[in-house]
Amino acid sequence: MNTKGITTLDEFIIDRQKDIPFATGELSGLLRDIGVACKVVNREVNKAGLVDIIGANGSTNVQGEEVQKLDMFANDILKASLMTSGECCGIASEEEEELVSFECNERNKNAKYVVLFDPLDGSSNIDVNVSIGTIFSIYKRVSPMGKPCTIEDFLQPGVKQVAAGYVIYGSSTMMVYTTGKGVNGFTLDPSIGEFCLSHPDIITPVKSDTYSINQGYFYNFGKGVQNYLQYCQDSTDKKSKAYRLRYIGSMVADVHRNLIKGGVFLYPAMKDAPLGKLRLMYECNPLAFLAEQAGGEASTGQQRILEVNPTELHQRVPIIIGSKSMVEEAVKIIEE
Repeated sequence: MNTKGITTLDEFIIDRQKDIPFATGELSGLLRDIGVACKVVNREVNKAGLVDIIGANGSTNVQGEEVQKLDMFANDILKASLMTSGECCGIASEEEEELVSFECNERNKNAKYVVLFDPLDGSSNIDVNVSIGTIFSIYKRVSPMGKPCTIEDFLQPGVKQVAAGYVIYGSSTMMVYTTGKGVNGFTLDPSIGEFCLSHPDIITPVKSDTYSINQGYFYNFGKGVQNYLQYCQDSTDKKSKAYRLRYIGSMVADVHRNLIKGGVFLYPAMKDAPLGKLRLMYECNPLAFLAEQAGGEASTGQQRILEVNPTELHQRVPIIIGSKSMVEEAVKIIEE
């Protein structure tokens, strides 16, 4: 910590490096590189209304969704930053069909980590100035050092994550991350261009009165989810008042609010999406890791998100995430 009482992201990462038994500096460097790349993305997000960077670029991603211009900009910035840093051997992105192996030099080939990310979650909302974000996840490689990374390096269950986090671009820009030793949040101070510790040791309230879901899909949900939504809106002997619906439509923003204030976010399976719609590797695993480290919980409705064994890079799963007691309550009612 410096003499002014402000702890920057770089200072915090270096100070906490000792908490990670096998880290020798590469992971710290990787987290700093992600922070720097997200500052560049933040700059473009903040001026998106002034330049021709918002809107679709005319292509679709591997999920068949229309790609936004800023999605690809963020994807390219993160990919370039991680490649040149030499701290990871490859990446997988929601915007890339296949993994990208970094083989440009020996340092990349000998790097210990792989990174998965959603470069710009919620980007379809940027033209109406809704908060969006970058979500990232870091794993220790399992393939031999000195050789190109393989798909096995990426298809690891969430319990194997060594770090995860997100940067949310809103009224202020925040980076929230964990290395398995709690959750800390850093707010970008534009006057000095640094992320500064603003939310140390984040703990999610065990209970709240807020639920987040796209209720417009009510008749597309299964009966169990419909029952839960009716429960949320009713007053009963067990619950003195109805819950409040708070849905932003940008997962990183909804989860961020619930992480700080408590609540539950649901994106369950639907009749036309029986496997769910959100991506296990790019969204659900990293946010589940954060939720658990803050005292919350994350479930598919049938099992712990972090224990799902992935079978493909772009695998989708249902998710219920947030305050521990509210997730357990939702799972119980849906199962009944």
